[in-house]
Amino acid sequence: MSTEVRSGVSPRRPSPGAPMGRLRYGVILGLVLVGLGLLVGRVVVLHVLDRPFLQGQGDARTLRTDSLPAHRGMIADRHGEPLAISTPVVTLWANPQDVPEDPIQRVQLATALGVDLEALNERLARYSEREFMYLRRQMTPEAAQRVLDLRVPGVYRQDEYKRYYPAGEVAAQLLGVTNVDDMGQEGLELAYQPYLAGTPGLRRVLKDRRGRLVRDLEVLREAKPGGELTLAIDQRLQYMAYRELKAAVAEHDADGGVVVMLDARTGEVLAMANQPSYNPNNRAGLDPQGLRNRAIVDPYEPGSVVKPLALAAMLDAGGLSPDTVVDTAPGWMRIDRFTIRDIRNYKELDLAGILEKSSNVGMSKLALRYDEPVIPQLYRRLGFGQPPGTGFPGEATGEVPAPVRWSSSQWAALSYGYGLSVTPLQLASAFTAIANEGRLLQPSLLRLNEPVAGEQVISPVVARRVLEMMDKVVEPDTGARRAEVPGYRVAGKTGTVRKTGAGGYQENAYRGFFVGIAPVSDPRIVTVVMIDHPRGDAYYGGAVAAPVFSRVAGSALRLLDVPPDRRDLVKVE
Repeated sequence: MSTEVRSGVSPRRPSPGAPMGRLRYGVILGLVLVGLGLLVGRVVVLHVLDRPFLQGQGDARTLRTDSLPAHRGMIADRHGEPLAISTPVVTLWANPQDVPEDPIQRVQLATALGVDLEALNERLARYSEREFMYLRRQMTPEAAQRVLDLRVPGVYRQDEYKRYYPAGEVAAQLLGVTNVDDMGQEGLELAYQPYLAGTPGLRRVLKDRRGRLVRDLEVLREAKPGGELTLAIDQRLQYMAYRELKAAVAEHDADGGVVVMLDARTGEVLAMANQPSYNPNNRAGLDPQGLRNRAIVDPYEPGSVVKPLALAAMLDAGGLSPDTVVDTAPGWMRIDRFTIRDIRNYKELDLAGILEKSSNVGMSKLALRYDEPVIPQLYRRLGFGQPPGTGFPGEATGEVPAPVRWSSSQWAALSYGYGLSVTPLQLASAFTAIANEGRLLQPSLLRLNEPVAGEQVISPVVARRVLEMMDKVVEPDTGARRAEVPGYRVAGKTGTVRKTGAGGYQENAYRGFFVGIAPVSDPRIVTVVMIDHPRGDAYYGGAVAAPVFSRVAGSALRLLDVPPDRRDLVKVE
């Protein structure tokens, strides 16, 4: 018997499953190690190799670049008084996907916004697939804050600027307007849009996933405010001109009117009033006719107001003198099948008498003495038929007919203001040559900081002679007597023109003009007044436009502190 048997202990045999357990353990351990290795490798890739990309993706979801609105430049009158300014406003917008459907919050939101609840719900439903919609544009900061205080999810603010016009309708057509995005749409706002608008800035901000601002991080680019525009307009004169024009249009039940006042020494536009007008701060029910700056964009046949210019052309060409006498009897004449008439038979008239009586026959007989087109040539030198160069959008050129179209009747018609068209601004500019010893001054809507030389278009002697003739036109016993200004000598000329339509000249439809220079001894202002289609018995320029000139020029001369140049201080009724 062996030792093992004797001891009673059986020998231990290897378990057939042990190698498989160790193998399983090794496989599991290997998988764990491989997994840890992959995890470590992925961490290394994410934190080292892909870090710039991932950081950029994260920032793209939290960092935003917002625009900083630029403050639009102010428009001021020549003395720095504001005519157009920008005020801060708040635009509210929403992410329709985040706005709760809770009816109570919807009612509160609609009430605070001042909108109809049904309309608000309809818009939110229409934009439900988008992340942006406007709730209300350009609210006052106080009103917008009342909405934000409701803390309705998905409602946010955006700071903007809104244009405000302190003068309201008084200078509306000249200044123009901006749209809801503060972009110029009309007038000088449009003409100087790039200069006034400025450059928006940029800032980097941190926002949450709902788009709410968490923190301002940095300003990438400062907003650059727009430039300030200083006009030649004197706000005091503008208010006064507009007031008198509006009153005259209402008194005569007219379709509209224009007043243009220039500085006779510089050509600067001191006042430019239009009727009808509109309130640029509240454009509800706006009449499109009120948008037109008739002084610059609408040309008209001027009629008799250009007779002093035609006389100046003929005097400058030679062959006439102030003592030249023309027989206008019997008060009419036939040219090319056309009949030219005066109001009555004035018989013999000198040049001053032709202007005072506004004789069409006398002007025609004088014009037909010349073989050369001296009158239309001067008209062109005075700027007729050419843009005045103010930069105003849509400024009209007017028209002087080409020589090939001239007949004897057209030649004569040009001398008394028919057959051509000019704007009130062109007309006022032309008379700066009479007021300024023959030097034409270009009209300027902006204030000039340096003196201007002007262009010599007629001789100083001729300009002075015509000015003296125009001085005699405005006397107590003349048709222009209503243009007199107490204390000041006034040189002027009236004009009455039949309006044209699709079928030619209209019956009982007229425009009344007056152009005046004051004071005669040292001209300071040149003013043109036009009343469009006055209704009633009073429609002549001397009856409807001359009184407006008297009131406007009288106030202007006193405001400009121009000393009187005559002893007659009695107010003319």
